[in-house]
Amino acid sequence: MNKIVRVVMAKLGLDIHWRGAVTVSRFLSDAGMEVIYIGNAFPKQIVKAAIEESADVVGLSTLCGNHLALAPQVVDLLREHGMGHIRVFLGGVIPARDIPKLKSSGIVEVFGPDTPMKEIINRILASVPVN
Repeated sequence: MNKIVRVVMAKLGLDIHWRGAVTVSRFLSDAGMEVIYIGNAFPKQIVKAAIEESADVVGLSTLCGNHLALAPQVVDLLREHGMGHIRVFLGGVIPARDIPKLKSSGIVEVFGPDTPMKEIINRILASVPVN
């Protein structure tokens, strides 16, 4: 029996752009993942939801330039709560120069708006242990 991957999906901070997060959530759900969409949230709220929902993955979406300030906080807070095994992914319009910083902070992968949905699904599934 395959494990069902649990994903907490959030729009990072006060970002008003919702279409990408909702679209990705739908595709992940259609791929057999359980998606808990919490809408706009800040790092503490996101981590609280990830812990409460026993998430395997946190998906963050942003288009408003807050990625360097807020996304690494999610990773740090997960680690502080002993939940460093939860994988954090980020999607949105992210300048290429920021991607190495984000990955070095613990973000597993950064997806741009033109990333094929199949690539996002496969990368998430490959990051979660089977057991």
